[in-house]
Parts: sequence; C-alpha cells; structure tokens
Amino acid sequence: MAAAARELGSRRRDVMIAIQLESRDKEGAQQELAQNLSRLRTGHIDVVTFYYVEHRGEWEEIVGAKGALPAMKQAQEQGAVRLIGLTTHQRQLGEEILRSRELDLLMVRYNAAHRSAETSLLPIAQELETPIVTFTSLRWKALLHSTPEDPPDFKPPSAPDWYRLVLSNSAVSVALMAPDNRNELQDNLTLLADWRPPTQQEREALLQHGERVRRHAGRFP
Repeated sequence: MAAAARELGSRRRDVMIAIQLESRDKEGAQQELAQNLSRLRTGHIDVVTFYYVEHRGEWEEIVGAKGALPAMKQAQEQGAVRLIGLTTHQRQLGEEILRSRELDLLMVRYNAAHRSAETSLLPIAQELETPIVTFTSLRWKALLHSTPEDPPDFKPPSAPDWYRLVLSNSAVSVALMAPDNRNELQDNLTLLADWRPPTQQEREALLQHGERVRRHAGRFP
C-alpha cells in the first residue's frame, strides 16, 4: 500500500490516505507522523487516528499537555494532517470522547450482530455532526455463514449486503473493508454502482440473521 501511495503522483488529491498512531505521547506521535510522511512521500495525511484506545487513562494521556493530540493539532494547523480521529471498542469512553468535541471523527465497531452503538454512540455522533467510521461489518465473516437456527433453505447474505446495511445508517460515513483478494474487493464495490438502502424486508432478514449469529458465533472478539 505504501508503494502504491508513493506512485500516485497527480492522482494523490483523489485518494484519502489514513494511518493509525500507536503513540500516546507528543514525541512518539510526531515521530510516527514524520516516518509515515517520509515513507509515503506525501506532504499530508488525510486521516490520523489514535489506535485502539480502550482505557480512560490512555485518552487522558493523549489529550494532556505532553500528549499526542496537541502534537496532531499542531500538525493539522500546519497542513500535515487533515482530520484527527480515534478507534475504540468502549462505548462509554467513546461517548465521552465524542462529547469532548476534541476529534474530527470516531471509529467504532458496528454490524448486525453487534448493534449496541445504534442506541449509544451513533445518535450522539449525529447530534454533534461527527463522522463515524465503522469496522467489522461482517463480524469477522461470521455473518457470511449459516447458523443452526436458520430457516429452511436460508442462504446467508453476501458481503455487499452487510456493508449496505451498515452504510444505510445515517450516522455512518465510512465502513472499512478487509477483502482477502481482488475478486472480493470488486464484489464489495458493486454496491457503489447500485447504491440504495436495504428494503424493510431485506433489513429485517439481515437483522434476524445478525441476532442468530450473535447467539451462535461465540463472544465478539
């Protein structure tokens, strides 16, 4: 991916480049950003997210005077960073971070088998007009498989169906994908040429399968 980014040339303005930072402190974040700018041979990163923030103490370190957020805010003012976000699995922490209005976006897990964000994070994000990026739309591919409770002749929906469901939520701006190969990528992208939200009947079928998967696929990672 880095090699492809370096070869974009004039097409760079048509591509959003996003990176995740593991550093919580100012110096570490500055080093990570500088390394990525150099490796990608670009003058700016479109989206920088603080990776996997699971504890309040981490967030407090990030926003502190010597934390990573002031460093990225400075880089944003200088044009080296466009948007700043954060990835978390913790709903309560995510709500607090959203209400702080310190970030440009939030990245959270959301799918038909894990819908708790619908009544917590997503309404708050809409209220504050903060973009939401989602991951694990396929629930680690479990939504693509059958369960013991499936109705007779039931065929699990395809990956594009699940991405369509997630993107149909008005709070969601981006749904991340992780296709294994080119064919899967092309199959996923077909929904862009045929964009529409699921019908009520389709939505109900998707959510019902999501509930079955939640009961049978084990603990969500």
